[in-house]
Amino acid sequence: MKQIYIHGLGQTPDDWKEVLHRLNSEKDGVCPDLPGMASAGQATYTDLYSAFARFCSRIEGPLSLCGLSLGGVLALHYAAEHPEQVDRLVLIAPQYRMPKRLLQVQNLLFRCMPRSLFRQMGFSKDQFIQLCKSMEELDFSGSLSRISCPVLVLCGSRDRANKRACRELSQRLDRAELCIVEGAGHELNREVPAELARLLDSFYAR
Repeated sequence: MKQIYIHGLGQTPDDWKEVLHRLNSEKDGVCPDLPGMASAGQATYTDLYSAFARFCSRIEGPLSLCGLSLGGVLALHYAAEHPEQVDRLVLIAPQYRMPKRLLQVQNLLFRCMPRSLFRQMGFSKDQFIQLCKSMEELDFSGSLSRISCPVLVLCGSRDRANKRACRELSQRLDRAELCIVEGAGHELNREVPAELARLLDSFYAR
């Protein structure tokens, strides 16, 4: 089964390397480059999701999707629209109903940051701001019932911004389990790659 690992905003596919090296199924892993999927000069969520869906459609299913933050939103969206294509779903610190106020605050911070800080993040400063703004109205509450595959929801114990949403999501999905990773923050693939790989191997084996 092909496993797709989707990075978060501000990350690149390289942020999955340490996790994949530790997985029993490393050879099955694919890490798409989200900035590379964005249209030239454009970075709306609608365009990004359309490109991601096309990427998934070119891979023979069933698929196992594992996404962090923005990657988790894309994975959740795809699983809701194509439940027959997704066999396993891992969601790391996702939001299923976007916290509009938080996104607005993030955008204010992005506007104050120098453009040079965005150079190694894939998306430009303008694309960061455009993408976050385009996500403010996203709400998958009405489509969660379409997801029928086993789901693992992960969140770091120090990730206060997303822990509540992860608990709610795990309760609203029929076949979901929640795991809070003690001592970890938001970016589990960067912070605790060995522990994340262990949790993924255990989930995939069940």
